[in-house]
Amino acid sequence: MASRITATLPPHPYLVAEVEGNVVGYAYASEHRAREAYRWSADVTVYVDPAVHRKGVGRALYQQLLPVLEKQGIHAAYAGIALPNAGSIGIHEALGFTHIGTYPEVGFKHGQWHSVDYWRKPLCAVTPPIEIIPFSEIKGELRNQV
Repeated sequence: MASRITATLPPHPYLVAEVEGNVVGYAYASEHRAREAYRWSADVTVYVDPAVHRKGVGRALYQQLLPVLEKQGIHAAYAGIALPNAGSIGIHEALGFTHIGTYPEVGFKHGQWHSVDYWRKPLCAVTPPIEIIPFSEIKGELRNQV
């Protein structure tokens, strides 16, 4: 986990949700693809502890993460959802993501193959795009409470 956080920062945000001092979720953005032309796109990930599902933690994390990405100059956010996962699909739809395709049986975990839905949310629509602002330069503007 520490290496994932280190690889994410400083160019992209990595946010953590706490309840009474306990980490209950996290959200982060990462490079969509390594090539220069894709630097205005970001993959996003949100994880919420099952003990606090349906309590608004995932929504709160996304409501912090997505505006930061837009401020950085990210043109679009992309999310992959391992299927089946009706809850994750619901939150992505509610937050304005649109389904753009499915990779059938692309991942293997817990003893079986899983298909993954891919979702897109438009963010910064400036053309030509602005140069990406590293998260390390704007992180002080985040609210501390969600």
